[in-house]
Formats: sequence, C-alpha cells, structure tokens
Amino acid sequence: MPPQYAPSLRSRLAPLLLFLQTGFIIIFAFYTEIERNGNADDFSKRYPEFQDVNVIVILGFGFLGTFLVRHGFSGSGFNLLVAAMATQWALILNGVESLYYRGRLRIDLKSLIVAEMCTASALISIGAVLGKTNPVHLILIGLLEVSGFILNKWLLQFLLNTRPLISIMMLHIFGSLFGLMLTGTLYRKGSEQRFEKEKFDTKMGLFSMLGTVVLWMFWPSFNSVLVDDRTPGRKLEAVCSTYLALAVSAVTAAAMSVLSNPKGKLHLIHLQSCILAGGVAVGVSMSAVRHPWEAMIIGFAAAIISSIGFQYLKIHMLLAFQCHDTCAILSSHALPGLLGWIAHLVLQIKDSDDHTVAIRFAVFHICSLLITIALSVTLGILTGLLIRLKFWRPPQYKNCFDDQAFWEFSHLAVRK
Repeated sequence: MPPQYAPSLRSRLAPLLLFLQTGFIIIFAFYTEIERNGNADDFSKRYPEFQDVNVIVILGFGFLGTFLVRHGFSGSGFNLLVAAMATQWALILNGVESLYYRGRLRIDLKSLIVAEMCTASALISIGAVLGKTNPVHLILIGLLEVSGFILNKWLLQFLLNTRPLISIMMLHIFGSLFGLMLTGTLYRKGSEQRFEKEKFDTKMGLFSMLGTVVLWMFWPSFNSVLVDDRTPGRKLEAVCSTYLALAVSAVTAAAMSVLSNPKGKLHLIHLQSCILAGGVAVGVSMSAVRHPWEAMIIGFAAAIISSIGFQYLKIHMLLAFQCHDTCAILSSHALPGLLGWIAHLVLQIKDSDDHTVAIRFAVFHICSLLITIALSVTLGILTGLLIRLKFWRPPQYKNCFDDQAFWEFSHLAVRK
C-alpha cells in the first residue's frame, strides 16, 4: 500500500493557480497589446533566438532536474509550471515602464526573451530547494524571485546606468544567492545526512544528462541574444566566445572529475554541475571579452573553481551553514558567476586607456555586485521565512524527494 500524503494540492495549489491566472488574464486583457510595428526581417531574426531561449528554460532546465530517482516527474513538470507562471509575471513587471509612459504593456519577441531570461533566474534558485518543497512553494518562490530580480535589474540600470545585457546576466549570481539563502532558511534537522529518498538513478541520470546537453548546445544563443547587433561582428564574437568557453570547461570538468574520484572514474553528477561553468562565467563577462583566448581562459578557470566547489564546498556549506543545496547551484552558477564578474572587471580595466574612466567603472562595477548580493540575500531570507509557514503545508521529512506526494501513479493505486 502506498504511503498516505496530506491532500495539500487540492486545497492550496488549485485555488492559487486559478487566482493568479485569472488575474494575469485580466491584466493582459486591459493593459497589453502586441507590438506590430516590426518588419518581417526582425521577426525572422528574433524568432530563432526566442526558440533557443525557450528550449533552454523549458527543456534544458526541465530535464536537468530529473536526476533524482523518485523525483523525475516533479523535476520536469514543476519546472514547466513555474516557468509558465513566472514568464507571464515577468512580462507584466518588465512592461511597467511602458505602461507608465504609453498607457499599455507592449509585447514583442524581445520582451518574451527578456521575460524568459528573468524566469531562468528563478529556476536556478529553485534548484537549491528541489525535492524539499511542494508546488505551492515553488510558485511563490518563482513569482517572488522574478520580482526581486527585475527590481535588481531596474536598480542597476537606473542608479548605476548599467547596460541591460550586464544587468540581466547577473541572473546567475542573483538566482544562486537567492536560492542558497532560501534553502538555508528552510533547513530541516537531519539534513546533514542524505535524505532517505535523495538518491541518484542511472536511468534518470540519462534524462538529466540530456538536459545538460541541451543547455550546452543552446547556451551560445542564451549569452548572445541580448548583445547589440548594431556593432558589426559583436554577436558573432559572443557566440564564438561562449562556445569556446563551454568546450574548454567541458574538457577541464572531465579531467577534474577523474582527478577527484578515488577510483579515477568520471562522475556524472560532477560533470553536470561543472560542464556549463564556462558558459556561465563568460556570459557574465560577455561585454568585456574580445578575444578567443580570453574566453578559453575564463572557461578553464570556471571549470576548475566549479569542480572544487562541487567536491568540497557543497558538504561544508551544509555542515557549517546548514545549507542543503540539492542541485549544487553554488558550484554551477554562483562561483562561475562571481568569476565572470571578476573577469569582466579585469578585462575592462586592461582595455581602458583612461585611468579615470577605469576607476569610475571599477567603482560602479563593485557597487552593482554589492547591490545584487544585498538584494538577493535579503529577499532569499524573507521568501524562506514566508514559505516556512505551516499554512503552505510543507512536505514531511519522509516525503521529501518523492513524486507520490504530488503525482498520481495508476499502477500504485489501491484497488478495493
């Protein structure tokens, strides 16, 4: 007989989803319109980019979270649910400025791309609490994290005059720190030991590796989609730099996985956590990368730092700070993102001929990181305190990492 679970979905999830979706429909009905002034060339150029980002958010992140043996349905299904809700909310928040000046929220392919990139930040955060929350928690986390990230984007652009590309690419740092603070706030006693059902399965690992491969293939589009193509060759530089950084990080991650394994074998989860590090790091530093060797060095260093973080920092974060990081977002996004931020600072100063301009850039660049850290940490803690409330019916310890708590399995049904 299967275990009995609290009927939390019917009393919490359905009303929340219907309420939010009805509200979104009303807002879109009265305050939005599709931007129709673009020409056919703009559409033919933007639509493939939109599809690439959409594949990353839905397919890449969705399959990436299926590595747990009893949490594959939730890892992929809830990713789609959160992405669908958070993208609608991001469209609304990103259109507030247009609503204020024009009276309408303007929607086009670029706004959809930016909304999905904001959603990616929320999906990174959710990776830290995967398996330890219910879908109501995930919806709330997605909406609150997207709100915080867009607020951070506004602060960087209006207070520090940061370019949109740079402010949006801070999503790796913001999302990972938000998620780490969130999972630290939601700490459960006994988490020092692996959860009873937190197990890796070879079959589910294959699906998860598919997600990694999808992310690896489409990551150049993710990094280059917002690059200003009015400068000749700039978008091509972004694509080539990202690919080279990914290639170098993949090779380096494989080497580090073998070196860190007592038996000298490759470790799949280690590879998945570190293979994308180069793409993350070079994405944060994209505005300053001008040469292939710069991207390759960044990818090499990112893979090493990510491997060290996965091998040593993950367990120490749990023991020292009571921070249980399910998907190792510390090593996958936080450390490579911070490395990319440092690389951006160093490369920009190196290429600057005016010391005054270089110092001014350094000050603004440091301020952008401090604002991002302060806002992500604060909002992560506040969100954690909110969803700790018993009202949301968090899953019991023994029911964590178990699809049966939320999904129907006909072959396990009790026949009367």
